[in-house]
Amino acid sequence: MPRLSFRPVLLLCLFCLIPFASGCEWLRPYRLDMHQGMAITGEMVGRLKVGMTAEQVKFVLGTPLLSDPFHANRWDYPYEFRPSRGREIERKVFSVYFKDGKLERWDGDIQPEPPNEEGRNRLIEIEPRK
Repeated sequence: MPRLSFRPVLLLCLFCLIPFASGCEWLRPYRLDMHQGMAITGEMVGRLKVGMTAEQVKFVLGTPLLSDPFHANRWDYPYEFRPSRGREIERKVFSVYFKDGKLERWDGDIQPEPPNEEGRNRLIEIEPRK
């Protein structure tokens, strides 16, 4: 009776299991966490006030990523976070609207934080080089 070799059987089993194992996280190469867009915080939104100029809004929130030529009075600040291993993608959008060059309103996924008396007018002292 001929002796069966386990090597071909083992290779056949592994070959059949590859499509099932390709969905496993531990077989994928390492990926970095990916942050794309503007990360707007609640503190930044809390500093916005109706009637601010576009330059003041730009100082508080930063330069908008999207300024649509068809909607010149609206600035959009999209943000997307893709974790390296997780499946859920975090997406946030924040928009500011202007009327006659002044901030009229804003809306989006980020809510303003209540004013913090400690951090509102904090003074940072920087020592000169010696």
